[in-house]
Amino acid sequence: MFSEFIKSAENTAEAAETAESGWSWNSFWSTIINWLSTHGLKLLIGLVVLFVCFWIVNIIAKAVRKGMIKHERDKTITSVVYQVIKKGVKIVLFVIFLGYVGIDTAGIGAIIGAIGVAIGLAAQGALSNFAGGMIILASRPFRVGDYIEADGEEGTVDDIRMFYTYLVTPNNQVVMIPNGEMTSGAIVNYSKNKTRRLELKFSVSYSEDFERAKSVIREIIDAHEKILRDPEPFVRVGEHADSAVVIYMRVWTNTEDYWDVRYDLLESVKRRFDEENIEIPFPQMDVHLPLPPRTEAKADSKKRVLRRRGKNSERRKPSREDGAENASRESAE
Repeated sequence: MFSEFIKSAENTAEAAETAESGWSWNSFWSTIINWLSTHGLKLLIGLVVLFVCFWIVNIIAKAVRKGMIKHERDKTITSVVYQVIKKGVKIVLFVIFLGYVGIDTAGIGAIIGAIGVAIGLAAQGALSNFAGGMIILASRPFRVGDYIEADGEEGTVDDIRMFYTYLVTPNNQVVMIPNGEMTSGAIVNYSKNKTRRLELKFSVSYSEDFERAKSVIREIIDAHEKILRDPEPFVRVGEHADSAVVIYMRVWTNTEDYWDVRYDLLESVKRRFDEENIEIPFPQMDVHLPLPPRTEAKADSKKRVLRRRGKNSERRKPSREDGAENASRESAE
């Protein structure tokens, strides 16, 4: 269709060149009107049909998404199916439209393939992330809403997309982790199982009765409603540390109650230990400061001291003349 339009335009141009008047607007507009009258109607019908099909695709995609949400399907699968229907089907319809109006789609496909190869070589990391997203969707190591730890980050999975997985950390920060990194490393899913084991350690002094401390901890466990009785709670001495006896405690609870039980036990054990006068030792350190070293007096200073002592002794020692005068005085008296 477009080739015919180009040929007619060339014929018009040749006719205009042969004419002495040069460019002829009448011949140009006649060519346009001729092409619109023959092929314009086909193009108009194709555009109308294309837009109507796009409108129907949008309705179908929304209906599918609502149906999957109503039946409580997985959020990730729902999002992927919605995007595939909405965008993938539209691309297919657009290629069909190009073939309808007379454009060679085989050449377009070859161009798209060449562009795809070039983009693939330039964006190998993006392709690995895309492949990682496909692996995550197929293997399902975690779902939207699970609390996981991956690639050094942990948080609640907010969304799983083709290239990135979005996590919301406990301090409400959004972390985007590439799917390639997610699938090539270890993933810890804390929400996979319904129950979870909690382990705590409590230290008591060697002078305390550790059996009494164990009984206090068991009383706290038995009084807590969110601690499961099966498997049975575990409370035993697990370590003889440098300055304390360490009591290990292991209990099971539902995954959603894990953090509440942890903080409740820490507070309750400290409160009961204070009430029962059970000593919780803490690290102590004795610091010994060395005395300053004694400095020996220099040789010159020693000589000066000896000289001063000699002079004082000479002053204090009485002379012989003084002794004779004192004796004559005594005899005269």
